[in-house]
Amino acid sequence: MKVSFTAKEYRQLLELVHLGMWAVTGYQGEETAAAKRYFDLDQRLMELATDMGCADLVEERPDGTLQPSPKLAEDERIKEIQLDFQNDAFWHEFVQRLADRDQAGSAAKRAIETPGVEPPPSPEDELKKLEERYWQEFEKNDLANVVVLRGGRG
Repeated sequence: MKVSFTAKEYRQLLELVHLGMWAVTGYQGEETAAAKRYFDLDQRLMELATDMGCADLVEERPDGTLQPSPKLAEDERIKEIQLDFQNDAFWHEFVQRLADRDQAGSAAKRAIETPGVEPPPSPEDELKKLEERYWQEFEKNDLANVVVLRGGRG
C-alpha cells in the first residue's frame, strides 16, 4: 500500500503520533508494553520527516532514536490539547470516584437504617444523580469548596 501526504498533512500526522505516544508514555514511561507496542511505528513515521519537509519537527537522541523536537513537543496547540485532556481526565475521574464513594456509603446507610423497607433506586440512577450534583458544584465553584480531611482529622 502506498500513501501520500502533503507536508501539512504529514505535520498533522506527526502531531497525532506525538499526542498518542504522550498518552501512552506520559505517566508510566517508555518501558511499558503499550509503549513498546507503538515504538517502531513511531520511529518509522519520524524517519520520514526530512523527506516530507518536516525535519525541524524531529531530532535525534544520543542513543540514535528519534523524538519530537521542541518545535513540535512545545507547540502551543499541542500543549493546549494536552492540558485540556489532563483537565478533562481529572474532572471526569474525580466526579466518578466521588459518586462511587457516595453511592457505596448511601447503600450501606440505607441497609442499616431501613433494612428491606425502602426499595433502593437503581445503582445507575443513583450514580447518575450523584455525578450530576458534583458536576453542578464543580462547574460553579471549581475546587473552592473541596476540603481534604487527612486521616479524618482535617
